[in-house]
Amino acid sequence: MTPAVVATGLVKEFEKGRYTLWQRLRREPDRRTRFRAVDGIDLRVETGEIFGLLGPNGAGKTTTMKMLSTLLEPTSGSIEVLGIDVARHPREVRARLGAMLSGERSLYWKLTGRENLEYFAALYHVPPKDTRERIDRSLAAVKLSDREDDYVERYSTGMRQRLALARALLPDPPLIILDEPTVGLDPQSSRDLRDRVRDLRAQGRTILLTTHYMEEADQLCDRVAIIDHGKIVALDSPAALKRTIRAEEIVRLEIGLRGDGTGLLAQLGRAGTVARQQQTNGTLAVTIHCSSARDLVPAAFDAARAHGATVQHVEVVPVTLEDVFLSVTGRELRE
Repeated sequence: MTPAVVATGLVKEFEKGRYTLWQRLRREPDRRTRFRAVDGIDLRVETGEIFGLLGPNGAGKTTTMKMLSTLLEPTSGSIEVLGIDVARHPREVRARLGAMLSGERSLYWKLTGRENLEYFAALYHVPPKDTRERIDRSLAAVKLSDREDDYVERYSTGMRQRLALARALLPDPPLIILDEPTVGLDPQSSRDLRDRVRDLRAQGRTILLTTHYMEEADQLCDRVAIIDHGKIVALDSPAALKRTIRAEEIVRLEIGLRGDGTGLLAQLGRAGTVARQQQTNGTLAVTIHCSSARDLVPAAFDAARAHGATVQHVEVVPVTLEDVFLSVTGRELRE
């Protein structure tokens, strides 16, 4: 079966700074520099899967999505979407995908939900004879059929997100690209939108999404690519990625110090693997990977007592994708 997306050696560079007409007329030197937002990505998304790009803001996720959806031209590299070369046949690619991109969810608030979709159906060149059926199907897919005649200004944020998803479904696309689809939503709306995404996959569509929410990637995605500084640093199923962390449990400690904490850290390191440490205002925050929190926590209290310190907070959690990100990049996802 033809893969939904194949990207090879994908690079996108941007210029930093400005070189104005006035500077040109004065023949000032061009001091603009270039930086790589995407730095040599190789990616293959199989047909029928939910594939996630997970990474912090500024990692290159949205830039990658815009290149895959023909909105940006790569500096170098090649992309095939549904077996079609994006550079040579961008119009054919656009006709076969639906996209809901970050910062590009504009809807007309003075129109109803159905009127919005009628307008966008015309823009997407949906055949007039198919327009009504496509709109009915799109509204049903996002559970908005009962609110189709309400003005969008009366919609909640979650409903607007679902209408934006309905708009992406109008071309009846086999591939759907979603960039940060649940940003700004409350937990209930986020859960509802994730349910809609699962329904779309059940219909046989391929979903490619970006997120910086670890739980969302873990719950939704068949496979996840962790991206940082424009590079893919890990790629596998969420379960397989978490198995790369050689620990059964994660213990997070906050310890009030009287000294510099060097000796305490050394003793904690003998009880488990110190994955992260941060010391501020006399408090040491430590993340430790271990095989048994039941054994490590008493050892941590003993170590703190031996160094005149006090354990102020203990949290025991299972291994998450954030721990994987920390392991492969050396920093937390939110940093």
